[in-house]
Amino acid sequence: MKKILIVTDNLPDQINGVVTTYKNIEACATADGYTVDYIHPGRFSYIDCPKYNEVKLAYPKKMGEKIKEINPDHIHIATEGPLGLWARAYLTVNRVNYNTAYHTKFPEGLKKLAHIPEAITWAYIRWFHKHTGKVLTTTETMVNELKEHGFDGEVIPWTRGVDREIFYPDTHITAGNPTLVCVSRVSKEKSLEDFFELDYPGVKIMVGDGPMLETYKEKYPDVVFVGAKRGKELGDYYRMADVFVFPSSWETFGLVMIEAMACGTPVAAYPVQGPIDVIDEGVTGCMNTELKQAVKDALMLNRNMVYEGSLRWTWENAWKIFKENLVK
Repeated sequence: MKKILIVTDNLPDQINGVVTTYKNIEACATADGYTVDYIHPGRFSYIDCPKYNEVKLAYPKKMGEKIKEINPDHIHIATEGPLGLWARAYLTVNRVNYNTAYHTKFPEGLKKLAHIPEAITWAYIRWFHKHTGKVLTTTETMVNELKEHGFDGEVIPWTRGVDREIFYPDTHITAGNPTLVCVSRVSKEKSLEDFFELDYPGVKIMVGDGPMLETYKEKYPDVVFVGAKRGKELGDYYRMADVFVFPSSWETFGLVMIEAMACGTPVAAYPVQGPIDVIDEGVTGCMNTELKQAVKDALMLNRNMVYEGSLRWTWENAWKIFKENLVK
C-alpha cells in the first residue's frame, strides 16, 4: 500500500477550500488503496498569523525526522507557509523529490491585507515552487497566470469536486423577495462589502467566520450573519438561497460556487478569475461587472439546469489528476 505525505500549514478542522480539497482527496485515495498522512501545525507549537488567523505559524522542530518516520512513497507540499518552507528546505538539501500545489493568490491577498508589494511575494512564490517536480493549480486560467509570472516548470490544472451526500437539490420555493446567500471567510480580501451593500430587495445571509465578522455585523445590521456552518446545515443554506452571490475577485477557484450549483442554486459573480473557469454562463450562473445585474440574471435560471451543469465536478476526477501527477 503506497503512502502519500501531505505537508500543510492548515489544521485538519479548519473550514476552507484547501482543507476541504485534501479531505476529499484522502477519501478517494483510501478507496483506491493508498494511505495519506499529514504534517500540519497541530503536530508542533504554533500561533495564528497576525491579520490572517487562517494561516498557522508553526515551528517545525525535527521536520526531517518526522518525514523519515512517516517514510512516504510520495510527498506533496500543499502550502507555502512555515511548514511548507521547512519541508522544502529539508527535501531540497537531501535531494528528495516532491510536488507542490498553488491554491491561494497570496500576492494579491498580502497586498490588500498588509500592503506588501506583489513583486516581492511573487518572487517568493516562484522561488518556493522552483524545484518541485510538478505544480498543481486550480484551473487553466491559473496555469497561464503562473506561467506569466515566471513559472518555467510543469504546471497542471487540477479540478475540484462536490460531496453530493451533503450538497444536493431539494424542493425550492421562492416566497416574495429573493434570498441571497454568500458563504465565505469573513475577511477584508473577500470583497464582501460588495455583497452587503448590494441594492437589491430581499434577505441577505452571510455564512462564515473570520476576523471581520464583528465589524461587519455592526456596520451592516440588515445582513443576517449566521457564522460558520458545516455538513447538511451548510447545504441547507445553499438550498434556501434563490441566488448564491460570490463577490470575491481574487480566488483561484471558489469551491463554494460548485457547492451551491450542486444544490441547484445559480451563482452571481464578477467576470474574473475563478468564476470564469467555474460558471457556465447562462446555465449555472451569471457574471457581470455590475453584481446587481448578475443577481437579476441569475434569478431567471432554471435550478434543474444548474444542478445538471454541476455534475461535471467530481472528487474522483480530482483524485485522478492528483494521483497521475505524484512524483516518486
